[in-house]
Amino acid sequence: MTPSSLPRIRLKPKTQARAIRHGFPWVFDNELVTDRRTKALTPGTLAVLEDAERTPLAHVAVNPKSRIMARVLDRDPTAQVDLAWLERRLRQALLMRERLFDAPYYRLVHAEADGLPGVIIDRFDHVAVIQPNAAWAEVLLPQIVAALVNVTSVACVIKNGSGRARALEGLNDTTVAIVGDLPAEPLPVPMNGATYMADLTGGQKTGLFYDQRPNHAFAATLVRKSRVLDVFSHVGGFSLAALASGATDALAVDGSQPALELAGEGAARMGLTQRFATRRGDAFEVMTTLAEEGARFDVVICDPPAFAPNKPALEKGLRAYERVARLAAPLVAEGGFLGLCSCSHAATLDKFRTACTRGIGRAGREGALIHTGFAGPDHPLHPQLAESGYLKALFFRL
Repeated sequence: MTPSSLPRIRLKPKTQARAIRHGFPWVFDNELVTDRRTKALTPGTLAVLEDAERTPLAHVAVNPKSRIMARVLDRDPTAQVDLAWLERRLRQALLMRERLFDAPYYRLVHAEADGLPGVIIDRFDHVAVIQPNAAWAEVLLPQIVAALVNVTSVACVIKNGSGRARALEGLNDTTVAIVGDLPAEPLPVPMNGATYMADLTGGQKTGLFYDQRPNHAFAATLVRKSRVLDVFSHVGGFSLAALASGATDALAVDGSQPALELAGEGAARMGLTQRFATRRGDAFEVMTTLAEEGARFDVVICDPPAFAPNKPALEKGLRAYERVARLAAPLVAEGGFLGLCSCSHAATLDKFRTACTRGIGRAGREGALIHTGFAGPDHPLHPQLAESGYLKALFFRL
C-alpha cells in the first residue's frame, strides 16, 4: 500500500504534536480522535498520523485495542514501509552490533531504539529469535523474517510468542520455527569467557539475557580467588562468568530446576563442575537459610525478576528489592562485594538505589557504592522512552 492510500488518524486539538516531531515514538489512545472509522481499523494497520490541523506528522502503525494506539515507524509520512525499508533498519542494527562484538551472539534489534517499535530480535549465531510484541510486527512478520534472513543469512528464525507485552497487544503466545527447524538441544553461547546454555524454545524470554553482559564482566573483576553466591541465577549468568575469571567456587540459587541444569551443563562445558554448585528453592528462603548456616561469600549478586513491572506495582516492588538487599547483605564477608540488580523500568535508578541502601542498613551493614551498571550497548536506550532504560546494577563494597 502506498503512503498516499493509507488511512489517516489525527491528534486531538489539545494534544501537542511537538513530542512526535522531536522523536517520541508512541501515541496513546486518549491523544487521538477515535471516531468509528479509527476504532474499526484492524490491529497492525499502517497509517499516516496527522496533527490537529491535518498536517502529516509520521508513518505509524495502529492498534485500536492497545493503550499505545499508534507507534511511529518513520517520521517521514511518505515513507514506504516494505521489504527494502525493513532491510535498511535491520542492516543499520547489524552494522552496529558487528562493530561491538566479535561473534554473532547479541541482541540484534532492541525495539524502538533500533527503529522497529515493539520488535525484539536476539541472535545466537545461525539462529535468530524474534519477539513481535506489537500488532504491526505480527501482521508484517513474514516480511520482517524475509528481511532478517536476507540481511543476516541466519538459517533458523524462531518466533517467541511469550511475554506480557504481546498480551497487552491482544496477540497469541505461540512459539514456532518460521524458518528452519526448532533446535533439538540448548545452544552453547560464549560470553565473557564463560559458556552459557540457551534454551531457545522452553527457556525464559528468548533463551538468554544478553543485557547483563557488561555487568557480568564488571562483577568478574571482583571475584579472583573469591567465593561467589549468584542468587536468581537463571542459567548461571554471574556465577559462570565469575568461575571463568578465577573464582574459587560459585553457588547458583534459582527456583527453576531446568535453569539450574542448564547452568550445570555450562559449567561442565567449561571443565569447572567441581567448583560449581546449585541450590534450588525460593531465593528469599535460601538466603535466610544460608545466613542461619553462617555461610559467608566474598561476592554476592542478586539479579531478581522484575518486581515492579509497572507503576501500580512500584511500591510493592521496591519493598521486595529492599528485602533482597536486607537478606543478601549478611551473607557478604567483611570487605566483600554485593551486587544488586533490577530490570523493572517503573523503578527508577534513584528509587532502586534508595531501596537497596535501606535494605543494607536494615541488615546492620554499611558500604560504599563502587559501580553503577546498565544494559549493554546492544540494548540501546531510546532517549525519549524511559522504558527502554530498564536495567540497573549497583555494586557495593560492604
